[in-house]
Amino acid sequence: MAAIVYTREFVERGYNNRAAVPDHPLWLARFAESSAKARAALAPKLDLRYGPGAKETLDLFVPSGRTRATFVFLHGGYWRALDKSDFSFVAEPFVAQGIAVAVVNYDLCPDVTIATIVDECRRAVAWVVDDGAAQGVNPDHVVVGGHSAGGHLAAMMLATDWTAQGLARDPLAGAVSISGVHDLAPMVLFSFNSDFGLDADEAARLSPVRMTPRCGAPLLLAVGADETSEFIRQTRILWDAWPDSRPAGARVPLIVPARHHFSVIDDYADPASELTRATLALF
Repeated sequence: MAAIVYTREFVERGYNNRAAVPDHPLWLARFAESSAKARAALAPKLDLRYGPGAKETLDLFVPSGRTRATFVFLHGGYWRALDKSDFSFVAEPFVAQGIAVAVVNYDLCPDVTIATIVDECRRAVAWVVDDGAAQGVNPDHVVVGGHSAGGHLAAMMLATDWTAQGLARDPLAGAVSISGVHDLAPMVLFSFNSDFGLDADEAARLSPVRMTPRCGAPLLLAVGADETSEFIRQTRILWDAWPDSRPAGARVPLIVPARHHFSVIDDYADPASELTRATLALF
């Protein structure tokens, strides 16, 4: 199979999701509306601080009964946009199953680098492990997941040396990357790189596909069937690169029918969706 020759035009077609989905403003509005309803229904603890950065806060959704596990969710927005408040809706199907959900904010490019965002997400996971019990979460069974840029960040958590982060053990029981960017090489040619500030070396250093997972936790890889060919490829390359991280019994990544880059994450609003059920299986 011939190697892909990247041009700026090719990268723009493959990675500009807002251009690929012209009605994306309607989806973003839907996320915000669903999230406001979720916060009203679940009464989360808002803006808990996990680190020193301006946006190093998280919203914590805790079940009313015993908490059996914790889902740490990292939002997308190409490391440069959106907010945890846009994704509160992901918490509902998990809280209903006794799982606490931490929806994480992080500082955004160009105010910080992607490398800094990775470190912030590590601090968020460490906070859940070290301080979460005092807030009612279960730090002994933690799954980290994310969408788009958040999928990249979730994969980076599996490639983290947690003992170097000051933890006594690897804290992760599983991970989910939905429509994740796992090879950042194309980002160097992307128009958004004016915010990322990536060169080829830094893109390689921050690419999960060039790393080895540091633990045996399963990684659920999912992508919408109607996404661009590049996002589908980004999912398949990590599937191929990390064979030991495939969930038990999974023979292929989860390709969600009739979903594009924005509608795929909306499946977390449906407790019966295949994406929600596959994620719950990690718990």
